[in-house]
Amino acid sequence: MTFDPRLATAQYIDSLGAANLQKAHDYTVGGHWILLWGLVVSALVTWVIVRSHVLDRVERGLPEKRKSLRVFAVSAVYFLVASLLTLPWTLYAEYWREKGYGRTSQPLGDFLGQQALALAITTVLLSLFMIGLYWLIRRTGRRWWLWSGALTAVVLAFVMLLSPILIEPLFNKYQPIPAGPVHDAVAEMAGRAGIPESKIFLFDGSRQSNNFTANAGGVGSTARVAISDVALKSASLDEVRAVTGHEIGHYVLKHTWWGVLIFSLLAMVLFWIADRLYPKFARAFGSDAPIADPRSVPVLLFMVTLFGLAATPLTNTFSRTIETQADAYSLRTENRPDALSTALVKTAEYRYPRPSPIEEVIFYDHPSVERRVMTAMEWKAAHPEAPAQ
Repeated sequence: MTFDPRLATAQYIDSLGAANLQKAHDYTVGGHWILLWGLVVSALVTWVIVRSHVLDRVERGLPEKRKSLRVFAVSAVYFLVASLLTLPWTLYAEYWREKGYGRTSQPLGDFLGQQALALAITTVLLSLFMIGLYWLIRRTGRRWWLWSGALTAVVLAFVMLLSPILIEPLFNKYQPIPAGPVHDAVAEMAGRAGIPESKIFLFDGSRQSNNFTANAGGVGSTARVAISDVALKSASLDEVRAVTGHEIGHYVLKHTWWGVLIFSLLAMVLFWIADRLYPKFARAFGSDAPIADPRSVPVLLFMVTLFGLAATPLTNTFSRTIETQADAYSLRTENRPDALSTALVKTAEYRYPRPSPIEEVIFYDHPSVERRVMTAMEWKAAHPEAPAQ
């Protein structure tokens, strides 16, 4: 009997059952609305902060000559106040909703503690970034946006370099994969790809999420592949190999560096738009601060958020492209299309597998599970010598 990739794909997707597919659909579509309502919340918070003049008071309390200090202080207060004002929304969107759909088992206290830690780190890093950005605005005039791409690239590379060793261990415990079949398999795969065994870790991702996941991160000497303990608890050895092959693909193909390049160029475009339209947005929010004044932070960052959301189809297209390449790498090196498919079906519980083409282009940062499984099944049809799974 001839193998039919379409029929095999349908069987994989349908194996979730009608109820789970509907739940995945509701969760995914709700997430799309979360993005849009989040923009509304951001606009309201921006309006409240501007109209309250809290940043005006912060700036007046600091020496005019200490420009970097003024930028840091105004930015830090903005991030802290904005986070406090958006806390109810954050609790709903990132905790109660996730809890309701069974995507997390994290206690509320732990969630709030990690949110506070993330806020502290983000406030410091972004406030330092704003010092550089406003320095460019003061020193380069109307061309500041052109230099913003280089600043973004440097900051992104710096954060990605330090994140695996200084930031991520604050939120999760990273350790070598315990001795056993999984360790041996992953070590063998890493060796074939030229990756030191010390670069592959197991982390307690179940602390925050019940999602089946793994990731590749870091740059240069800190680049690494990390597998969530959820994967080991709910996956077969072949599924672990298929998913790890995908993540090794990101590592080998240097997708992190491509991300730095693409998002730095995008930042340059977004800041160019912000420079041209800032006066109109400032008037709309009731701000009298020129763009070179650190009090412009709320309006400027709202504009970046707005235009960043508008650019989502572009960033998602880039993301889907590298995810497709990583899938292809896993299929080439592991040749386990069925294991990759069953692993992908697990992710369909929180990412509806059958979106419309338009929905996929706009909202999906990974190809749809149906599309990815179809690719795996087409690979299987073309490579019937796949190992037993």
